[in-house]
Amino acid sequence: MKINKIHTSSYWLLSLGLLLVFQQSMSQDLNSYIEQATVNNADLRAYELRYEIAQEKVNESNTLPDTDFNVGYFVRTPETRVGAQRARFSVKQMLPWFGTLTARSDYQHAIADANYMDYLIAKRKLGLEVAQNYYSLYATQAQMLVVEQNIQLLKSYEELALNAVSIDKASAVDVLKLQIRQNDLKAQQAVLDEELNAAKIQFNAVLNTDDDAPVLIADSLVIPLHDVEVAWSTLDQNPELLRYDKLYESITQAETLNQREAAPKLGVGLDYLPVSERADMNILDNGKDIVMPMVSLSVPIFNTKYKSVSKQNMLKHEELQAQRNQRLNRLKSLFAEAVKNKNTARINYDAQSKSLEQAKDAEDILLRSYETGTIDFNDVLDIQEMQLTIQINQIQAVQIYYEQAALINYLTNL
Repeated sequence: MKINKIHTSSYWLLSLGLLLVFQQSMSQDLNSYIEQATVNNADLRAYELRYEIAQEKVNESNTLPDTDFNVGYFVRTPETRVGAQRARFSVKQMLPWFGTLTARSDYQHAIADANYMDYLIAKRKLGLEVAQNYYSLYATQAQMLVVEQNIQLLKSYEELALNAVSIDKASAVDVLKLQIRQNDLKAQQAVLDEELNAAKIQFNAVLNTDDDAPVLIADSLVIPLHDVEVAWSTLDQNPELLRYDKLYESITQAETLNQREAAPKLGVGLDYLPVSERADMNILDNGKDIVMPMVSLSVPIFNTKYKSVSKQNMLKHEELQAQRNQRLNRLKSLFAEAVKNKNTARINYDAQSKSLEQAKDAEDILLRSYETGTIDFNDVLDIQEMQLTIQINQIQAVQIYYEQAALINYLTNL
């Protein structure tokens, strides 16, 4: 007896190890599909390009205003004491107030960060879509397998019924009922096969790959014994909320930039005027060119524009705060609903597992009663239909559990 216990324990550990390896393999397959969708998705690429454009605008913002170059030629040359002025060349450069370029760069950095949040949101939504499609495919495939198992089970019952008919323990009606039930299941299997083919095409469309590309789905999924507890506070790390934080920061930087642009602007320049020598006399500095450095100051006396922009930025802050609070409440609602649905799926799965064991026991009792000649094939059909319903419900519970787990993962940024 001791040796048997050791063998049983070893078998249980081996089974558990194989289950863990299988679930890890399933997770790797799903992750590979998510990575494939991330690489191939055109919308996600568009978000990525927007982010790259926003980053490039940082370089654009670190530039001074254009330098002005002017050239003029005197049609009628003005005479001066040292000679006639022939032309005029000037260059001028406006300089923003101290810290303006830094403020402009910080503002563009904040805009780029907000664009990156849009990219992350799109990426995570795509991952959620792939996961939910994957689990839907699993459910359809698992239901097909269960229906096939029940068809084979009915065939074995049909053989029993035929044997019973041969010894007058059952009627031909019982055989026909079993055959009709098989026909129903075969039709159901054909419908599921159509659904599976359509679902695979839709799945490949999400991956942006060929419609007939093979799709590998886990053969069996089970609900784990224990769930990882997820705190409400993790919702704050959701990219949908972080996006509002980045937008809030961009408006703060926009206001800083607005204050810098409301300050005076400096300008430096240089005028150069070539002068022709006078031929009628020889004087000091005869024909000496004129060089005139210049400094200018641009003062926004009428600064209503900048005051209005400051008020707009303040209102945008309030608007974003209200939107963030509203979105946080929505995420909390989705989180609570997902946790409830996930826990409900576990409860239903456990209940269906117990019911399936009891249905198996009832089936065993019916099969044992066949030996005494008291089998009722109406009861057989009832038990079979009950088992199928239980198995389908159990598969749906697994599907809901993993779909809600994927949603919780999206909401909490795990």
